Formats: sequence, structure tokens, C-alpha cells
Amino acid sequence: MAPPYIGRFAPSPTGPLHAGSLVAALASWLDARAHGGQWLVRIEDVDSTRCLPGLDQTIRQQLAALGLHSDQPPVYQSQRTPLYQQALSELMASGHAYPCGCSRRDIELALQHNGQVKPRHGELIYPGTCRKGLQDKPARAWRFNTQGQPPLHWHDRRLGEQSQDVALDVGDFILKRADGCFAYQLAVVVDDAAQGVTDVVRGQDLADNTARQILLQRALHLPTPRYLHTPLVLGPNGEKLSKQNGAQALDSAHPLAALNQAAAMLGLAGQHALADALPNWVAQWQGLYNRSP
Repeated sequence: MAPPYIGRFAPSPTGPLHAGSLVAALASWLDARAHGGQWLVRIEDVDSTRCLPGLDQTIRQQLAALGLHSDQPPVYQSQRTPLYQQALSELMASGHAYPCGCSRRDIELALQHNGQVKPRHGELIYPGTCRKGLQDKPARAWRFNTQGQPPLHWHDRRLGEQSQDVALDVGDFILKRADGCFAYQLAVVVDDAAQGVTDVVRGQDLADNTARQILLQRALHLPTPRYLHTPLVLGPNGEKLSKQNGAQALDSAHPLAALNQAAAMLGLAGQHALADALPNWVAQWQGLYNRSP
């Protein structure tokens, strides 16, 4: 028998919710309600260098004003470091993780030597310098060894069949950074498993992370949730709406207007009364997305 549905919304407290983040919040809430499941809020503050004090409360207040209430008290990643360290230790013991002594400049020089350049809007693909040893350099970070991993294939409930060759397209990705922070990829996999998350509904900008997370789930012998990635709200420059390109905080004084805007992005009909909006959208959502395969 399949486990009961558990979904989650996992904002980072780097800014208040805006029109773009509300699309993911509303979609994840509707999916949980449409399947008779639980909806959890997780504050992803593992990267303490980017998070701002008090914004977690701002986000929670915004969600409450919109009628989106978590079924359990929120979980904070900053309080879960021992779980991430335990997972990293397991990956080290199984040979999936190795220490890396390279700085960003080291990586750039190695890639230049190989005739490679960083793609526009892309990340540096680590050339594997420390895969066979640190060569007398001190360890700065820990990486996941992608070598020998076959291309991954998975189903996205909105985007359809997906595939990625992580070794070729991403390379050996970071698990723990040089500053001691655990990477998003490891933290989210550990948290989803610990909270029993069965369905991940999040913005399409995070779709590219899915293959890395599936690799970690398999290496740690954890279940893989179903995935659904929602459409992105774009800023004036055509890129994902964010605080960096002018995203305004949600106006909690006018919740129906904000919700209608997010619902339109999800293909849902506009509503005229706040009391009817969420129940009507739950009914509409039930016919939109199939949870199989």
C-alpha cells in the first residue's frame, strides 16, 4: 500500500514571498489537499550566509493571511545539522563522497587548461581533480562522485519524461561547502526522507536539481518522491522573478488578488470570493495532474 500523501513548501528566508514563490506555495498546498494529504512548511535556512533574521516569521504570516496553513509546526534546516552530517558520513563510508581541496580559481584554471569555459548562466563543471586524492592539499569541501553513474530518467507530473546525465552535465557536485555549510542538494534529500515527503511540488527553476537528488536518494537508500514543477513567473527582464530583478513582496492586505494571480499561472479559473477560492481550486486541481506513474 502506498504511504499517505505528504507534501511540503520549503522557502528560504532570503526575502518575503512574492508572486513567483506564491505559485509554488499554492500549487503544493492544492496538491496536498486534492489528495487528502498533509502539507508541511520547511524553512530552508541551511545557508546562513544568505538568510535574513525575522524573514521566516514574515513568510509564515504571509502564508497565514492567504489561508495556507501548515499541518505541522515548521521545521528549520538550521536545527538539523546532525542529520546532514550523518548522511555525509554514510556517503563517505560507501565511497560516494570524497574530500576536495580545490578553490574556485583552481577549478577555473583546470577547465581553461582543458579548453573549457563556464557557460553563460551556467555553473563550473568540476573536472574531478581531487577524485583520486587531495595531492597534499587540505580538504576544503566534500563532493559526490558521479563517475560511472548512468543517465537518469524520471517522470515529472507536469513536464513529462525527463532525463539528465549528471556526470556529463553537472559533474561531481558539492555536498558540504568550504565554509562548513551543507549544500542544498544534501539537505533537501535528507529532510524530504525524514519528513516522509511523498510528493515534491516546486518551481520549474528547481527541476534541474532533480537528477542530483535522485542520485543521493539512491546512494542513501531513501525513497524517491514524485515530482511536479510549476510554471515560473518572469520578471521584466524575462528571467525568473526574484528580489534581484524587482519582485515585490506579496500584499497580504489583498489576499484574493494575489491568489488569483497565482492560480492563473496554474491554469485555474479566477474566483470572486476568498472563502470560495481555495475549495474551488482544490476541486479543479483534482482533474489536472495525475500522480502516476
